[in-house]
Amino acid sequence: MAKIKVIVNPAADRGNAGLAVPDAEACLKKAGLTFEIVRTERPLHAVELAQDAVRQGFEIVVSMGGDGTVNEVLNGLVLARQKGLGEAALGVLGVGRGNDFAFGVNIPSGLENGCAVLAAGRRRRIDIGRVRADDDMHGRYFGNGIGIGFDTVVGFEAAKMTRLHGFLSYLVAALKTLFLYYIPPRVRIVFDEVSLEQPALMISIMNGRRMGGGFMMAPEGIPDDGKFDVCCVSWANRFRLLALMLNFMNGTQAGKKPVRFERSRRIEVTALDGSLPVHADGETLCVEGKRLQVELLPGELEVITG
Repeated sequence: MAKIKVIVNPAADRGNAGLAVPDAEACLKKAGLTFEIVRTERPLHAVELAQDAVRQGFEIVVSMGGDGTVNEVLNGLVLARQKGLGEAALGVLGVGRGNDFAFGVNIPSGLENGCAVLAAGRRRRIDIGRVRADDDMHGRYFGNGIGIGFDTVVGFEAAKMTRLHGFLSYLVAALKTLFLYYIPPRVRIVFDEVSLEQPALMISIMNGRRMGGGFMMAPEGIPDDGKFDVCCVSWANRFRLLALMLNFMNGTQAGKKPVRFERSRRIEVTALDGSLPVHADGETLCVEGKRLQVELLPGELEVITG
């Protein structure tokens, strides 16, 4: 039976992930799994813990938290492989606010559902992305997607909310952001075969399908097809943006006038005026970036998937 290390972010979902540890232990035991649990103590600690788990011979490293925790564990697993420490598969117990990475690889939210997926042990190799902002030469890896502009500011606003949770916090934050981040920067976007200059209210570079717990940025995104699905919104007035929010919730934004889709393995975004707030899997990369380089790494990570 595979050795499993569970990395818990006790701060995820306003501390609810930490409170759920006893339930997780009971669920994992009930599923007949052999596991050890360790808690993170600081930002980026899960990156270190994932590398340690690979070095210790664990075959599956499970992220228990939200998308930020998944991102850290993913980065640790990729770095472990690059350093020659070994290779382990990524598992997910989605107990965070969005759980968008899990959604994209068909892992249902909740402890019982996640434990059932781990017990079944189905494996799938997926693509991941690497993003570098400005002068950062190493960059950061991501599994679900990059957000530039509007949706990044939505994440900033959602993080400030203490009484709202899950998708509702992102929805309220999106409505608020309509009045905070409205004039888009002008950018140059270079894809594999296309280059364009335009205002860009929002650019979503997706390996998965969903962001913010309910916004379908790339309804047809597949995490192992060798391409990013890129959704760009150039500009629209506030009333049009309100209508577009409903389209994004339903995944019906394709063909709408301010929306453009491209598929590409490499993307470069440069702010010609203004700046670029950017997140990777919900984790802030920069608030006022000027240049972003994104590349796809095909089949880089093995995931225990539904």
